Amino acid sequence: MTVPALKSGANALSKQTKTACCQLALPLDQKANPQAAKMLGEVPLFAGLKGKQIKSVASAFARERSYNAGEVIEKEGDSGVAFYLITNGSVEVRKGEKMVAKLGRGQFFGEMALIDKQPRSATVVSAESGTKALVMPVWNFRAAVQTDPTLAMGVMKELARRLRETTNALSE
Repeated sequence: MTVPALKSGANALSKQTKTACCQLALPLDQKANPQAAKMLGEVPLFAGLKGKQIKSVASAFARERSYNAGEVIEKEGDSGVAFYLITNGSVEVRKGEKMVAKLGRGQFFGEMALIDKQPRSATVVSAESGTKALVMPVWNFRAAVQTDPTLAMGVMKELARRLRETTNALSE
């Protein structure tokens, strides 16, 4: 696997993302981490996938990262190059100074990075010490989709659901 060149400036990767994506541990798969594969089956993005597909997605995660309370995981405006699945603790999703969501175990963020190369739409901060997340670099997800294009359907369905949810919330 090749790791993309790290850039500076507007398209720079955050320090946290560089650490998460460039210091790769052994890939996580169903044999090595049954908890991760089980959690993936419960995530709306991947819930419709079969065993072999779940194993493929699980192996696309580069590593599990730990965060301290108040640590910025991703910053609004930074390049989005990874998807995160929370395995322990919780995070706050902030738009400017306003908290728009609190996510916990089994929830995820960064799914838009799997589709486009746009900057992060919000800042994500660890809400407590010991928060952990599995990190999937976008290039690993793309490789998994090239192997099994049906993986992309789960992502598209969840993005559509979230878009509808946001549209409904804005119209209230």
